[in-house]
Amino acid sequence: MAATTTTMIQQRSVISFENRTHVAELGITRAAADAADHHHHADHHLRRQLLVVRLQVPCRNSKNHGIRGSCAVIPNRIKSRKKDSPAICYAFSSPDGETPPRDSGALESVAEAVEKATATVNDRKAQEDSAEVEETEHERDFTGTPYVPIYVMLPLGTINAENEVSEPEVLNRDLQVLKRVGVDGVMVDCWWGLVESRGPQRYNWSGYHDLFNMVRDIGLKQQVVMSFHQCGGNVGDDIVIPVPQWVLNVGFENPDIFFTDQRGTHNPECLTWGVDKERVFRGRTAIEVYYDYMRSFRTQLSEFFDDGTLTGIDIGLGPAGELRYPSYPELLGWVYPGIGEFQCYDKYLNRSLVKAAEERGHPQWGTPPKNAGHYNSRPYETGFFREKGDYGSYYGRFFLNWYSRNLIEHADRVLNLANTIFEGIKMGAKISGVHWWYKTPSHAAEVTAGFYNVNHQDGYLPIALMLAKNKAALIFTCVELRTSELARINAEAMSDPEALTWQVMNSAWDAGIPVATENALPCYDREGYNRILESVKPRLNPDNCHAIFFTYLRLSPKLLEEHHLFEFMRFVRRLHGEPIADLDLSDGDAVLAILELRRRGKFES
Repeated sequence: MAATTTTMIQQRSVISFENRTHVAELGITRAAADAADHHHHADHHLRRQLLVVRLQVPCRNSKNHGIRGSCAVIPNRIKSRKKDSPAICYAFSSPDGETPPRDSGALESVAEAVEKATATVNDRKAQEDSAEVEETEHERDFTGTPYVPIYVMLPLGTINAENEVSEPEVLNRDLQVLKRVGVDGVMVDCWWGLVESRGPQRYNWSGYHDLFNMVRDIGLKQQVVMSFHQCGGNVGDDIVIPVPQWVLNVGFENPDIFFTDQRGTHNPECLTWGVDKERVFRGRTAIEVYYDYMRSFRTQLSEFFDDGTLTGIDIGLGPAGELRYPSYPELLGWVYPGIGEFQCYDKYLNRSLVKAAEERGHPQWGTPPKNAGHYNSRPYETGFFREKGDYGSYYGRFFLNWYSRNLIEHADRVLNLANTIFEGIKMGAKISGVHWWYKTPSHAAEVTAGFYNVNHQDGYLPIALMLAKNKAALIFTCVELRTSELARINAEAMSDPEALTWQVMNSAWDAGIPVATENALPCYDREGYNRILESVKPRLNPDNCHAIFFTYLRLSPKLLEEHHLFEFMRFVRRLHGEPIADLDLSDGDAVLAILELRRRGKFES
C-alpha cells in the first residue's frame, strides 16, 4: 500500500487562490483563504510553495493521463505512480521555508488545517494497514475471479544444438505433470542461433516441430518467443546459444553491427537498432533478416497454427527477448544495482545522433553525455543523473528523447512486419522490469535501458501506444518482486518493483491494450505467488482490468519437488479463480501420485 506522505514541491510562479475549493477539502475556511490571498497581494515578493497532501483514494490514471480524484483541477504533470493513486489537495505555506509574517494568521490557519487533515489520513492509513496485515495472514480469496491462463516457460536448452528435443522422455513426463496440475500451456524460445545456424535463409525447424507435436498430444497449448538474441549473459541463463555464426562472421568484419559502449566494447548479444535499415547482412537489412525468419516459422509450422496449438507469439526486440538496450550486461562487468551505460556508440547510432542534433540546430549535441558514469555507478555519483543533474537540461532532454525514440521505432518496424505474417494470432512484446533506482528523480537504470521515465514523465505510455498501433499486448516482468523485501536486501538501490508494475500496467490499459505478466526470478514460495496474484488481478482497480495470461519462469527439477509442486498447484487454481478450500485434504496425495507416475514413467498417453 502506498505510504501517505506530505510533499513540498517548489513553485516559483505564484499560485492563484482561484482553486480555493481544493483548500476547502482540507477544512480550511474561505475566510482563511481570503485572508491569505490578501497577504499575497500586500506583499508581491512573497513566493509561495505548493503543499501537496496525498489522500488515499483508490483510483487510476485517467485517459488524459492526469489524475482522477476528488479535486476539480489537477496538473497533469503531477502524476502518481503508486497503486493507490492519490487525490491531491492544495494549500499554501510560507516561501522557501521562511517564517511567515506575524500577522499572517491565514497562513497559520492553513498550516494547522493541513496538519489536522494529515493526522486524520495517517490514522485512517494505520487502520487500513492493520486490516491489510490481517488479510495477508489469511490470504485473499480469489475464488470466482477471472480465469487467467498460465503458461510455463520451458528450459533454455529444450532444443539442442542438433535441432532436436533434449531428453524427450523426461520432457514428456514433465509436461504431463504440468497438465495434471492444471497448467494451460508452455512457452519456448525459438533460437535464431539454432534455426538459421547453417547459413543465411537456411532454416531448420525440425526440433520445434517434434516439440509442438509432443505438446499437442498431451493436450497443452504452445506459445513461442522469436528469440533474435544470444542466450547467455543474462540472469538465469544456464547455457550459451550465440546468434548465428554467419552473423558473427559479419560482425568480425564490421563489429558496429552490435551495440557498443563508451569504451568501444562491442556486445554480440543482439544487433544494434542502427542496422535495421542497413544492407550489411549479405544484401539484407536486419529488419529483412527478422522478417524472413518469422515468415519461415509461419510457413513451416502452419499446422500448429491451423489446429489451435500455437496460441501466441512473443516478438523478441532486444537482449533477453526484451524491448530495451543491453545497458546492464553481466558479461561486461555490470553488478546490481549499477545504473548501466548508454549503448549508442556504434557508428550507425552515432550517425543518427549527429543528424538529429544538426536538424535541431545544435550540432554540439551530437555526442552522448560524457558525465553519465559507468556500469556500476550510482546516480548521485554522476553529473548527468544526480538530483538536478544534466538529464533535465535542454541537451539532456534532447538526448534522452532521441535515445528512447530509437528504441520505440525499432519495435514499431519489427512489429509492423510481424503483423503481416501472424495476422489473426495474438502477439506480444516483453518490457523488462528495471526497478532499481525507481525512487530517484532521474530513474537512471530505466533511462540507460531506453525508458525515458524520469519524474513527471511517463516513459511507458509511448511504448504502449506503439504496441496499440501494432495490435500487440504488453508483457511485463518482475511481478513477483516485493518492494519491502528488496529494500531489506539492498536499501541503497531505491527499488520499487510494485510501483513500477502498477505504472506500466496502467500505461498499457490507458492505451487500450492487454497486459500479460511474467516473473523475473525463480519463484517457489507462497509469498511470491501471492504477490503475482495481486499483480495479475489487482484489487484496487476501478476498471476491473486483469492480465490476459501469466508466464511462469520456468520448468525445472526444483519446481517438481513435492512441496514446491503442491504450492504451484495451489497457485494455478487461484489464477484460474478456483476454490482452494479442499486442496489440503484432497490434492496432497494427488501430487504424490503424480510424482510417482513421473518417476516410474507410467503416464497414459
